[in-house]
Amino acid sequence: MLRVFRHHVSAAAVTGMVADMALCFLAVLVAGSSLPEPMMRIGEALGPTAPLLVASQFSLLMALMYSFVGLYRPHPIATGAALRRTGVAMAVGAYLTYLLLQTFADRKVAGELMIATTVYLVVGVVLLRCGVFLLRRATSVPRVLIVGTGADALTVANELRNLRHIRRDVVGFYPTTSDDADAAFEQGQPPVFARGTPISELVARHQVREIIVAVREQRGGGVPIDELLTCRTQGVPILDLAGFYERTKSEVPIDSLKASWLVYGHGFVQGPARRFAKRTFDILSSGLLLTLASPIMLFAAIAVRLDSPGPVIYRQERVGLGGRRFMCLKFRSMRTDAERDGVARWASKNDPRVTRVGLFMRKTRIDELPQLFSVLRGEMSMVGPRPERPSFVDDLRKAIPFYEIRHSVKPGITGWAQVRYAYGASVEDARRKHQFDLYYVKNNSLFLDLLVLIETVSVVLFREGQ
Repeated sequence: MLRVFRHHVSAAAVTGMVADMALCFLAVLVAGSSLPEPMMRIGEALGPTAPLLVASQFSLLMALMYSFVGLYRPHPIATGAALRRTGVAMAVGAYLTYLLLQTFADRKVAGELMIATTVYLVVGVVLLRCGVFLLRRATSVPRVLIVGTGADALTVANELRNLRHIRRDVVGFYPTTSDDADAAFEQGQPPVFARGTPISELVARHQVREIIVAVREQRGGGVPIDELLTCRTQGVPILDLAGFYERTKSEVPIDSLKASWLVYGHGFVQGPARRFAKRTFDILSSGLLLTLASPIMLFAAIAVRLDSPGPVIYRQERVGLGGRRFMCLKFRSMRTDAERDGVARWASKNDPRVTRVGLFMRKTRIDELPQLFSVLRGEMSMVGPRPERPSFVDDLRKAIPFYEIRHSVKPGITGWAQVRYAYGASVEDARRKHQFDLYYVKNNSLFLDLLVLIETVSVVLFREGQ
């Protein structure tokens, strides 16, 4: 994992993006060299650096297109779906570049160059993916030792086995107490080593590259701190449960979390520079989106009015920054009698209270567009934890540890939890989403905001998340 502006980024995803950009860059250059006349015509308008300019523009655009269709997200994508998404990204990227080139050359020249570029790119993608597959098979996987043999240790082992963007080989478990030494064997997991064996000896024998302490309570002598310190001074990275989930899953587990970890750890940057950058970004992005989405918002308002009786805009009280309440605006997607008894209810998937137009708006997130006005007013941000209703906040504050931390930043139209967790409508789902919100609050940055907005496109297009 790489750390970019406090956010943990998969090294495999970064490498894949760089390789794809290089491939797109080369595809344009090869196409230009095989079609010297079209490139020369474009060069008459752009100058001698025309091939490099076109190649750079195409590679940057394609990286954005690949990101929009979710090819760099950590969630596994089926081969067929990945191929379809790649095809869509190539088609859109090539067409947009074709439209751009028409401003410097005629349609025939632009069309010939982009057709040739696309053909070379398809061939290159096939060869690149085959090479990556063979390289992954040939290279060794970093080995990990898990300290602990309880339920948390087994969960960590299963997570490492299923994570697509992080390859790790669990060599075994090191028990912290004698009475749980057989727990891992019952699950068909890697072996449990004898507690009397020094951890440093196991590290050397099995070439361990990393140690994960999967034990919630580390006081009382159960965890061999002295041996772990020896390994750490020898250069072996050691992670606790909170650090493991923050780095690999981009969430902060609240069940095993202690306040001291948050107090003494890094993050929670809320200085004047950060607030100024975020507010500037919110004003510019919300203003641009309101301008672009104004025709869609007009059609949505007409559709809501024609579909069912009631107001077009639905106003609902939500809790925002510092626990202050504000009126959240949305296009009305439910019947006006959805809560006629006055009892607040969780919205659920396939909710029968949703109207026909409302169902479409929810799937496409069109119902959220009026919240752009809340962003301009400063009540909300483009990215942040989703605001909850006061009645729900009172209950969630009692049921979820550290829940108030989410109110230290402005709520957002979209958020880290929305792009990383499936649809949820219960207290347990709120607990899991809070772990992603806590990660965002702790590691928030302009880079993470941009990443959330890019992933939101994938979520909306392919109906992922909530």
